[in-house]
Amino acid sequence: MTATSADRNPLVLSYLCMRRMVGALGVSLPFVLALGALLISGTGLQESISHYFGTTMRGVFVGALWAIGVFLFSYVGYERSASAKPWEISDNLAGNIACFFAIVVALFPTTSDEAWIRIVHLLAAVGLFLTLAYMSFFLFTMTKEGVEPTPEKLRRNRWYRGLAIAIVVSLVLIGIYTAFLDQTAVADLQPVFWLEAAALVFFGMSWT
Repeated sequence: MTATSADRNPLVLSYLCMRRMVGALGVSLPFVLALGALLISGTGLQESISHYFGTTMRGVFVGALWAIGVFLFSYVGYERSASAKPWEISDNLAGNIACFFAIVVALFPTTSDEAWIRIVHLLAAVGLFLTLAYMSFFLFTMTKEGVEPTPEKLRRNRWYRGLAIAIVVSLVLIGIYTAFLDQTAVADLQPVFWLEAAALVFFGMSWT
């Protein structure tokens, strides 16, 4: 099959469209949650994106995570090659891992009164973002074995790696804030929400 015929294949077009929709969902989710809660019930900006589970936007938050999770579960991509490094897993496995974390985040709310549920939510959220960063840095930059990457592919690889690093930096900044600044005036700015929003935007950009 030629590149032209592949590009016109309805299945390929449908897959690419779904991928872009998931990317758009990731980019828009924080702002849809914040604006929806404000307009519907007058709820102000929450401490984190996960805290919208306890607002009128709960259904949107949970539904978006399930939608992202289902797509990640169906994501195939490249198989693991024989020459792959030990840390290079297949796209399918990475997608399944990310799906698992997304569903756990949806099922174990950070607004729960139970400490263990909040801990599970936190670990799953970190795992989800790290898996998405891993996919962007290691998997999206792969080229079919035996094929020389084009200059355009090399430029896209730099873009993917930059977005992956930005996701990790966002998580590190959340950790620094939580450890040292959450009892200061900085808390009034809801930095966790904005840093999580940034990480979601970076994730969405890597999928569009």
